[in-house]
Amino acid sequence: MAKKTSLFEDLFHIASKLPWWISALIAVSSGVYLHSVATAPMPVYSDPQHLQSVLFSTVWRTFATFGQYLVPLIFAGGAIASIIQRRRPRKLFDSATTTKGNPLLSITWHEFEILVGEALRRRGYSVRETGQNGPDGGIDLIARKDGETYVVQCKQWRSVQVGVPVVRELYGAMAAEGAVGGFVVTSGTFTKPARDFAAGRNVQLVDGSVLKQWIAEAKKPGPRPTVEVVPERVEPAIVKPEVVVTPSTAPAPIPVQAPAPTATPPVTREAEPEPAALPPAPLCPHCRKTMVIRVARTGANAGGNFWGCVAYPKCRGIRPIFAPMTVK
Repeated sequence: MAKKTSLFEDLFHIASKLPWWISALIAVSSGVYLHSVATAPMPVYSDPQHLQSVLFSTVWRTFATFGQYLVPLIFAGGAIASIIQRRRPRKLFDSATTTKGNPLLSITWHEFEILVGEALRRRGYSVRETGQNGPDGGIDLIARKDGETYVVQCKQWRSVQVGVPVVRELYGAMAAEGAVGGFVVTSGTFTKPARDFAAGRNVQLVDGSVLKQWIAEAKKPGPRPTVEVVPERVEPAIVKPEVVVTPSTAPAPIPVQAPAPTATPPVTREAEPEPAALPPAPLCPHCRKTMVIRVARTGANAGGNFWGCVAYPKCRGIRPIFAPMTVK
């Protein structure tokens, strides 16, 4: 059963979720407006038919008399709470970078979500929390970067490995949210079937060791990889031996007149079929560069093709290839 809240509690919650400067602006403007209503002269109505207007003016004036102090106080407190809430992720992340041992084991599930969101912000994403759904509830974060949307699910499972049902659920949520990719982040590890299912589907599995690496990399300047991809299989280049020509001291052979060539009919070859046209290359969802076709070496999509960023390994963005094709 949901807990009932008062109007003032709802206003304070809204004010704490807004940027602090918006809450501060509302506090000042509402105080000025309600003060002008409370100090305005009471209108006089001589017609009894205006009784309803008289009652409304009286009630509104009474509310303004008390609201000119109460409403600005609520939004001023909300502005302070907004500042504290926005400093909390940074403080939590900074403490995780300096804490000895495993910082993921000493925080709550909600602090774990805050830590993951701040880690993504440090990697160039804008992150929005979807609400406190509990330690096992739905999509926890919505991340955006370069106009693309990503869904994030956090699992603070310390003793149980995250299995394929969680990854499959996130993959389904990607289509529902119109996301191009997703993250499943855990303080523990993933099962092999979960990793096989995520391979080639633009779903990045971030276990505890990778998350701690993100935290450590936050102190280092430079771009960060955003999506893990399978490295491209590169065939070794065939180097032809150089032919060195050295001058010879032997006498030149006496030229012999060759017989006149006989006319031979021209040899015609059948035209080779042109290769099937490939689909136009899309743009990388991260760096917006042109993508190339790559071949997955491991995972459930081993031997299959996918679009990979041309700037790999600096950028690790991928996209699936929906139409089957063969790359020669």
